[in-house]
Amino acid sequence: MNEPHQESALSDPERQRCGFIAVIGAPNAGKSTLVNALVGAKVSIVSHKVQTTRVPVRGIVNVGDSQLVFVDTPGLFAPKKRLDTAMVEAAWGGARDADIVVLVIDAVRGIDEEVGRILDKLKDIKLPRIAALNKVDKLDDKAKLLALVGELQARVSFESIFMISATEGDGLDALKQDLAARVPQGPWHYPADDLTDAPMRLLAAEITREKIFHRLHDEVPYSSTVETTMWTERKDGSVRIEQTIFVAREGQKAIMLGKGGATIKQVSMDSRRELTEILERPVHLFLFVKVRQNWQDDPERYREMGLELPKK
Repeated sequence: MNEPHQESALSDPERQRCGFIAVIGAPNAGKSTLVNALVGAKVSIVSHKVQTTRVPVRGIVNVGDSQLVFVDTPGLFAPKKRLDTAMVEAAWGGARDADIVVLVIDAVRGIDEEVGRILDKLKDIKLPRIAALNKVDKLDDKAKLLALVGELQARVSFESIFMISATEGDGLDALKQDLAARVPQGPWHYPADDLTDAPMRLLAAEITREKIFHRLHDEVPYSSTVETTMWTERKDGSVRIEQTIFVAREGQKAIMLGKGGATIKQVSMDSRRELTEILERPVHLFLFVKVRQNWQDDPERYREMGLELPKK
């Protein structure tokens, strides 16, 4: 997924800096929206539903001589299922392996019990910590922001605290400049025009999964996963993509298909439309729905998602 949008395509190798920045926070804090806004392109799926992001996704931004590799992690919450545990472990693992940690907080919600647990655990991570108070455009009482900043600093020491709106773009340039100055010196890890290191097969599966979240409700989106099983480059320049949607029960398969196949057809149309825009060529997308009752206990499914199957 390449597009020469980056701020600096030419960088002095002698002055280069590069670092991994883990973007963490509670579900629905706006982490994926923030990473997409910083990159300037869609590299992570977005939904108003919680716990949409399952695997750490990297988005790449060049600022002057600095390359910032943002790792969009799953939301941090109290896990109840095996997949939940894998997601939370992946998120904290991404934080520990990074050079800098950015904690995204929904400024409207403030420091609730969920954020409080994250702050307590963040104390043990000995890395530069940045806080980003998101959705400030939705907050009329600016005094609440000042109180929130004070409460944050009283609980955990942050190098910087930014007030941002990921949807409106407010405060993002200042955040990028601050991070560009903090990442360690060293050569860039990725070519100047790369936006993400995620394989297109994975990104395509994630886009279809996003459309499932948009079209379906309750437990079905959370009980499903999508795999790209075939990717064929055609002579006419188009691409044929086959994907399998795995669900846990027969009843969920019926819901996924919809009456007369209407739901799966709409999901396919939505996904194909976006994939066509991203790939900039015709896409022939074929979706298949299969029941795999214990897919959330299947190591192969976890490997496909880039997760490790946690011990019970």
